[in-house]
Amino acid sequence: MDYINAFWVGGLICALVQILMEKTKLLPGRIMVLLVCTGAVLGAIQLYEPFQKYAGAGASVPLLGFGNVLWKGVQKAVDSDGFIGIFMGGFTASAVGISAALVFAYLASLVFQPKMKK
Repeated sequence: MDYINAFWVGGLICALVQILMEKTKLLPGRIMVLLVCTGAVLGAIQLYEPFQKYAGAGASVPLLGFGNVLWKGVQKAVDSDGFIGIFMGGFTASAVGISAALVFAYLASLVFQPKMKK
């Protein structure tokens, strides 16, 4: 049942974002920022953790999950380091994911020979 919940929740998030992209004039970058901020806000008001426990990877993999990871990192760093934790907590919590994305993007660029759009 965990796989089914992850599949339908992740699919629902993707479908809602697709509707948002097609029915509004929001640019993709702004939609991505909206998703990250929504995940951080849901984490701050303690709604994201139960949602993530229910949906598993369906909730943790999309950009909502990234926002929640940033929030958790900031919260932990502020608790341990004070005000300066606001600036370093998100980087600490998400460093592995961001590094992996950069490494895999570089490897993909070696394989597929990207070109600039004209």
